[in-house]
Amino acid sequence: MIMAPPLASLISSESGRVLSIQSHTVQGYVGNKSAVFPLQLLGFDVDPINSVQFSNHTGYPTWKGQVLDGEQLWSLIEGLEANNLLFYTHLLTVCDPVMGDEGKLYIKPELVPLYKDKVVPLASMLTPNQFEAELLTGCSIHSEADALEACKKLHGAGPSKVVITSLDINSDLLLIGSHLENEEDAPKQFLISMPKIPAYFTGTGDLMAALLLGWSYKYPNSLETAAELAVASLQAVLERTLLDYNAAKVQPEVKQLELRLIQSQEQIKHPIVEFHAKRFY
Repeated sequence: MIMAPPLASLISSESGRVLSIQSHTVQGYVGNKSAVFPLQLLGFDVDPINSVQFSNHTGYPTWKGQVLDGEQLWSLIEGLEANNLLFYTHLLTVCDPVMGDEGKLYIKPELVPLYKDKVVPLASMLTPNQFEAELLTGCSIHSEADALEACKKLHGAGPSKVVITSLDINSDLLLIGSHLENEEDAPKQFLISMPKIPAYFTGTGDLMAALLLGWSYKYPNSLETAAELAVASLQAVLERTLLDYNAAKVQPEVKQLELRLIQSQEQIKHPIVEFHAKRFY
């Protein structure tokens, strides 16, 4: 029997439907808690699968919860498929290879080759941080030139769009973007320089990946514009978060700042671009 497309797929928003497979916390904003709401604000229908469910993120002294194993994840996918519900325009999970940051791995070392050989080739856009880009390419990144070469190497593995979301070079915070539109031409590459905000935030990578997905769908031929808008929203969220904590005279532990997403709705929907992309030629 051939089933008709589900009603949800026929009346979805113009921006499409996203299946987001990420972690989830009861309290705070990381993983799906950091990605789903911003994408909804940008007009997407989002269905989350919580691959990890914790009480809070790991910046706190303790956390409790459980991890969805492969069989449980596949069971959810089979349930969607059985009801002809796998009608998605986007999958948000391999777009942001959450492997580690600041020299520390979040995953088991033996999983790194799996990411490189199996996951990366499936992605249309890859959004690693500096440490993850180094792991995926096997190259150290100490300069803008190193980052540009790393992007080219990642293009060779499959993704046509690569954004190294945070690059710390000479006390500057940079974003490096690269779009390989076709195999015959060189990729269009650019950087965005932005000020460092003096605080440690959790969930920024998850938020950035979601913003890049949302804005790159709206500007499919201009990764630069999508990145400018994503950076604008992210910076506004971080500034609002720091402002609210300072106003409340709260001095949380260094890794316990929670993003103020709900209070930053307008900045997510209508970001004001202050930091513009500089094209490499």
